[in-house]
Amino acid sequence: MTRTIVASATREIVIGFDQPFCVIGERINPTGRKVLNEELERGDFSRVKTDAISQTEAGATVLDINSGAVFSNMMAQDPRYADNNFVEPILMPKLIETVQSVVDTPLCIDSSVPGALEAGLQTAKGRPLVNSVTGEEERLEKVLPLIKKYNVAVVAISNDDTGISEDPDVRFAVAKKIVQRAADFGIPAHDIVVDPLVMPIGAMATAGHQVFTLVRRLREELGVNTTCGASNISFGLPNRHGINNAFLPMAYAAGMTSAIMNPVALPVGPTKIAEKKAEVEAAGIMLPPDMDDETFVKLFGLGSTKPRPGKEMEAIRAANFLLNQDTGGAAWINFNRDPGAAPRGRNREGRRSRG
Repeated sequence: MTRTIVASATREIVIGFDQPFCVIGERINPTGRKVLNEELERGDFSRVKTDAISQTEAGATVLDINSGAVFSNMMAQDPRYADNNFVEPILMPKLIETVQSVVDTPLCIDSSVPGALEAGLQTAKGRPLVNSVTGEEERLEKVLPLIKKYNVAVVAISNDDTGISEDPDVRFAVAKKIVQRAADFGIPAHDIVVDPLVMPIGAMATAGHQVFTLVRRLREELGVNTTCGASNISFGLPNRHGINNAFLPMAYAAGMTSAIMNPVALPVGPTKIAEKKAEVEAAGIMLPPDMDDETFVKLFGLGSTKPRPGKEMEAIRAANFLLNQDTGGAAWINFNRDPGAAPRGRNREGRRSRG
């Protein structure tokens, strides 16, 4: 049975066909997050700590650490900052040290810069996952020696020098090539986690069917674990959570063993709370003057003022239970327990009493 081991200094995670689904938290990534990017440029890592803690508490079993920042202000002072080959090897160790200072969650070192990958591998404790290698010749020659040198696992993305093919057979062939080339370096298939590249269902009607078929082939023919960027499937569509919630359990049942995703439902902010209160007052509904914001947002179904597990995590927890990766449903029950509720009692035999 294929088992990919990822570990921190104190905690080991197994990615495998007989294991609960592995959630790789994606939020520590300055790409597309303007506020985080600006904070990192100022040397402020407080949001990184918050994201590491909130994702772990929401159920992420691995944390992706991406160093792809663009430091525009520093670039104006020093032209070297225009080059990611200069920026990322400096930033990556700082990100990893920050995360390791607040959680013991295993890490996934994410960069397109080989120097940043090695700087991360030198800093990370335990056995991190590396994201990523592709089928491009230059990438294979630069990344695979690092994987062998540090004895770690790697995400293999199914594109090569020709780009990303819409043909799933081509993407399978690229994955097979990477597995074979890795073997030439002495890297076993169980240390390869293939990303078959999920296409947006809004742009390609067969995207879902393609990936389910491809994941089965990767499992049965290559014996490798798989992952994906979970939100890619719903890109550009309304109610993305609804699509993601259906996609993840279906991919899991087809053989996918992990996904890079956001496990956190972001807190409701003061602007939205104020807007809803105005709406409620306009409807003539009188609220107790001492009602706090958390009670208010829960009462009116807005969510929470605190980070909490997202809907996708609910779907994954349910899938773990349904696929017999949650013995007795203990994790599902705990996931759905009201944090403010008193614990239920147990009878003499240890069975939970009804209640």
